[in-house]
Amino acid sequence: MHPILFQFGGFTLRSYGFMAMMGFLTAWLLMHLNRRHARLSEDQASNLLLIAMITGVLGARIFYVALEWELYEDNWWRIIRIDQGGLVFYGGFLLAMASVIGYCRWRKLDVVRVLDVFAPAMSAAHAWGRIGCFLNGCCYGTATSCALGVSYPAASRIPPEDPGARVHPIQLYEAAENLLAVSLYFYLVRKGKRGMAMSAYLLVYGVCRFVNEFFRGDNPFWLGLTPAQWIGLGLIPAGAGLLIYFGRRGGDVGTAA
Repeated sequence: MHPILFQFGGFTLRSYGFMAMMGFLTAWLLMHLNRRHARLSEDQASNLLLIAMITGVLGARIFYVALEWELYEDNWWRIIRIDQGGLVFYGGFLLAMASVIGYCRWRKLDVVRVLDVFAPAMSAAHAWGRIGCFLNGCCYGTATSCALGVSYPAASRIPPEDPGARVHPIQLYEAAENLLAVSLYFYLVRKGKRGMAMSAYLLVYGVCRFVNEFFRGDNPFWLGLTPAQWIGLGLIPAGAGLLIYFGRRGGDVGTAA
């Protein structure tokens, strides 16, 4: 557990904030490598990524604070301390996508192809974010005796029921899944038909997140499933249906302008 990477004088570099920055830079690189496949100018690609980043962080924070309101009702100032962690991916995903779609309609861009280009960028950024979660000690896993288990300092109270016990490094599992998926989405952007990268993202992430939640030790359950699993149950059929739909369409292969 290394929530602080280093300190120099009055400057503190927190691991979560640093990993978020690395995620943004990696997403920026992938967006610009693929922007021509969505007929985006350099400015449009940068604007879209900036909009997605700002609204994504806002949505992720709002969702987290809503779920964990008891942590903030007496300490409102802590709501803005996102450098210490406390983001819910689905909240950020939903608000960021709504903002991106709105921008595309305003600028008369092909929404589907833009979302295709976003798929590898989002997956890479998410991988960095999960590494930040691991170092920060949030989004931790359930107790385990397997060889992959890790132990956080007992003072961190992870897991709460048995501080210091070995837990699944679920954050690293998810980071690895996202990194592996980047190659698939990158390929589909360039060689797949319009909409396939976006659809594959919804399907793959929905499945992975649904399974991963069984190994999470910090989420509440609603009617036998976590909130993320309920959302995943919507993403999985949506992604599969869209993948079949776009895959059956003739032509329209992703090529640069």
